[in-house]
Amino acid sequence: MLEKVLTNFEYEIGCDEAGRGCLSGPVVAAAVILGKEFENDIINDSKQLSENKRNSLRIFIEENALFWAVGIVSPEEIDEINILNASFLAMHRAIDQLNCPKDMIIVDGNRFNKYNDVPHKCIIKGDSKYMNIAAASILAKTYRDEYMEKIHNEFPMYDWKKNKGYPTKAHRLAIKEYGASPYHRMSFKLLPDQLSLDL
Repeated sequence: MLEKVLTNFEYEIGCDEAGRGCLSGPVVAAAVILGKEFENDIINDSKQLSENKRNSLRIFIEENALFWAVGIVSPEEIDEINILNASFLAMHRAIDQLNCPKDMIIVDGNRFNKYNDVPHKCIIKGDSKYMNIAAASILAKTYRDEYMEKIHNEFPMYDWKKNKGYPTKAHRLAIKEYGASPYHRMSFKLLPDQLSLDL
């Protein structure tokens, strides 16, 4: 079972993002404060859970966490500021929405842009160590997946419902055949050299 939190601070925020390695769609981050009463034995890194488990845990987290929020950064913004900064911005946008004191931020990964004067700690594989980061990973992943399924209806040829914008072979072949959509990140290498794209 994961540790619930890293510190004894009452308002410790767990942060994680989803969609960093995708060719299309936004990057989505979540910020979660679990609270002292929060208990759950199933929460884990979202990648270790089935889609059904993630979706039911999302409801549980939203109903039982002390505070939670989701931040989104669009493909246009990603192209403008790069994916690393966009990931941090999505986290900042999520934290901005938490209507409570902010004592400490713990982030999955090894880098983070400081948020105001709030101390933070980066934790590699934090989503498989701390429950508040894992909860954030579940919210970020489920909100992003839901968004990709919605825009799939606009552009079904890319099969985002299945690949969620990740660079699968089928997704790349669809880009080669149909070109890029308004949801693609133009600063990313959409096709390998052998499948170059005429824009």
